[in-house]
Amino acid sequence: MQERDEQFMRQALLLAQQARETGEVPVGAVLVIEGEVMGRGYNSPVRRSDPTAHAEILALREAAGRIGNYRLDEATLYVTLEPCVMCAGALVYARVKRLVFGARDLRFGGVRAKFRLADSDLLNHRVEVVEGVLAAECLALLREFFAARRE
Repeated sequence: MQERDEQFMRQALLLAQQARETGEVPVGAVLVIEGEVMGRGYNSPVRRSDPTAHAEILALREAAGRIGNYRLDEATLYVTLEPCVMCAGALVYARVKRLVFGARDLRFGGVRAKFRLADSDLLNHRVEVVEGVLAAECLALLREFFAARRE
């Protein structure tokens, strides 16, 4: 499972690099069902003038559109940065089975760093959470992006 998780996280990292190239915070997401990529996204709220255009939301939208159902109960979402509260809520609402993320988001994390929304006992669905997959690479991309912006 770890090798497979790393394979899909590498695809999410490529998408995060695309976000960086457009001047967006470098976060990428890949949604997989039964080994097939069904949705992809990278952060683009600035470019789209859309505060909900996070990588995770875009991947969820694409996958739901492809299968014709908002419930993605057999899906695994791979994302380079821990989802925020909005995205964690969307994962629960879509009934995503599994979330695999790279780096924790110490400022806005809705899954581990600040809140534990995705697998909360208070909600009707709990997402299985795996963290730290290729975390060093995911974190390095974010650090490079923000260091360049401060120069």
